[in-house]
Amino acid sequence: MKRIDLRSDAETMPTQEMLDAITKAKLGDAILGEDPTVIELERLASSILDMEDAMLTISGTMANQVAVMTMTERGQEVIMGKESHLYNLEVAGLAALSQVQARSVSVKQGLYDLNEIEESIQPAGIQTAKTGLICLENTYNLNEGSVVPLENMKEIRELANAYGVPIYLDGARLFNAAAYLNVQASAICKYVDAVQICLTKGLGCPVGSILLGSRPFIREAKKIRQRLGGGMRQAGIIAAPGIIALTKMTGQMKNDHKLARKLSDGLSTIQGIKLTSEQFQTNIVSIEIVKEGWNANQLVNELKSVNILVKKIGPKKIRMVTHHQIASKDIDDVLGYLTTILE
Repeated sequence: MKRIDLRSDAETMPTQEMLDAITKAKLGDAILGEDPTVIELERLASSILDMEDAMLTISGTMANQVAVMTMTERGQEVIMGKESHLYNLEVAGLAALSQVQARSVSVKQGLYDLNEIEESIQPAGIQTAKTGLICLENTYNLNEGSVVPLENMKEIRELANAYGVPIYLDGARLFNAAAYLNVQASAICKYVDAVQICLTKGLGCPVGSILLGSRPFIREAKKIRQRLGGGMRQAGIIAAPGIIALTKMTGQMKNDHKLARKLSDGLSTIQGIKLTSEQFQTNIVSIEIVKEGWNANQLVNELKSVNILVKKIGPKKIRMVTHHQIASKDIDDVLGYLTTILE
């Protein structure tokens, strides 16, 4: 059986067109703002998302941390979802780098609890940390890929305006959200002050994310990126596949979602497992193993033995993510094998 890698949409290999673009990229010193390919990518991203300026970074985590460092002051509080990447999977970067305190709020199937956000906003006080930033994530929860509705984004924007608090969006899978909502990605970004998009998740690039916001914001963010060692020289070799991603790969999202629906529909009929959510909206599907005597490690290893790779996310939970290198037949093969071993 061919290798079927469902661990993440970041496990993809770049397309041949991306590889060709790397070898043909025009290069310069990106730290000095002289790499023409980086400039082209950043301008393209700004145009697509209708943001003033953009900056290429090595990763989504770097973009997230640079954004928080730029938008907050030491000792402030930052509000974010309990399952967000910033809160759980960035090695306490908020505390170590920005020296801010995270305050988590509830998010159910991509819907932020507006009342809880408002109750969490604090003014400066003798015993309290002032709220300096609200961090959203869309799609939300890397084990669900839930879409935050535009109306919810709008309500949070209005609330933030009322309290004078800026909003940052971790849009690592922003184009998945846009595809589900059937809107341009810029329609989501208009409710936030800054956003990052990941070029490796779903878009097929080998490396890189883009941080976007106002010109003053990006000007300050570039200094912080440099401080963290993220300044790059001939970064056009990273930017070149990013241009292909933004011009050729964003339309792939709907097909990825279609395959994920086929996968979740098939999984729902297999005894021995159950879906962890009533509805998966984008390209991420998670299951819980209920077959007696089985756990996640056992199932991961069993699937690996036939060249199917999935990700363990709990003692009895597994995640599967569709992407441009997964075909409909691959889903059939995965469902067929799971049926064989679990029923």
